[in-house]
Amino acid sequence: MSAPLLVIAAGGTGGHMFPAQALAEAMLVKGWRVKLTTDARGARYVGGFPHTVEIEQLKSATFSRGGVLGKLTAPFKLCTGVLSAMLKFRRDPPSVVVGFGGYPSFPATAAAWVMKLPRMIHEQNGVLGKVNTFFARRVDKVACGTWPTDLPEGVEGVYTGNPVRGAILERAAAGYIPPGDYPMSLVVIGGSQGARILSEVVPMAVALLPEALRVNVRVAHQARDEDAENAERVYAENGITAEILPFFNDIPRRFSEAQLVVSRSGASSVADISIIGRPSILIPFAAAMADHQTANARGLVEAGAAIMIPESQLTADALAEQINTILTQDQAAIQMANAALSVGKPDATEALVALTEELNEKNSQ
Repeated sequence: MSAPLLVIAAGGTGGHMFPAQALAEAMLVKGWRVKLTTDARGARYVGGFPHTVEIEQLKSATFSRGGVLGKLTAPFKLCTGVLSAMLKFRRDPPSVVVGFGGYPSFPATAAAWVMKLPRMIHEQNGVLGKVNTFFARRVDKVACGTWPTDLPEGVEGVYTGNPVRGAILERAAAGYIPPGDYPMSLVVIGGSQGARILSEVVPMAVALLPEALRVNVRVAHQARDEDAENAERVYAENGITAEILPFFNDIPRRFSEAQLVVSRSGASSVADISIIGRPSILIPFAAAMADHQTANARGLVEAGAAIMIPESQLTADALAEQINTILTQDQAAIQMANAALSVGKPDATEALVALTEELNEKNSQ
């Protein structure tokens, strides 16, 4: 007998692709064959997948881009993609199909639904994306990376968590050094979108801290090139030690050494914070679809691990007050770090593997 085949449907952004890659790697270790279906856009994010994963591109489209012509041609592109997926599935039937959202995941997930193949979706955010919303009632399992997740009435989700990269897992529950009268690390990350407001407000907020606290703060600030100059100026004018880069490739180390993280609440950032276990101040991206970043932050906030400041209420004074509160109360900061760990799901990949194998076993009976 040939090895069972897992077809993963994902694309659109790295946020969809990373958990897909984690599942692919784990299933290969289990002896499965793995194929990834995506479109031309999603194919840009497949560089990290193992070379043994077969990449198949299917036509896909979204109704939210491309103007009038794009909206008119979208149904035809989607139908073409679904039919192509069905033909591929007939030649090499999948044991399980798992969709990770994003419109490039639509064709293969739809084909699995039409052909009544074992199928599952994984939603990274606290609010389902459009594609996953469509399939929530049409799949066997709905795996949730964030908890709680807003689900359609009557749909039950399984909380698996969001898989994180190995470098984060290596620092899971890293020992936390609480704030004190010594150099302290403040890590600021804004994600790939909408980070300008953090680059404007955070430096001013740190400048407003009492001098006795401010002199101990060391800032690592991730900022886009176009925003870095202003942030660097404010830090320098106020004698604040700050390292500003457009991207940190050593986030696991920086988080593990941090006393406090100020961040957007993207699904992967929230997962990283909860796995390593750090106090955080979360500022959800106001323009996120369906305000899903606010939903992403709920678990940490309700656990007492994070303070959430809506973007509409983000001022230097408000942020400075919260930073001051956390960095001057060591016991409270320790409690926040421990609370973050209580929300983390370091076994998220294993949970997805278990659901995949469960679907395959049910189909084999």
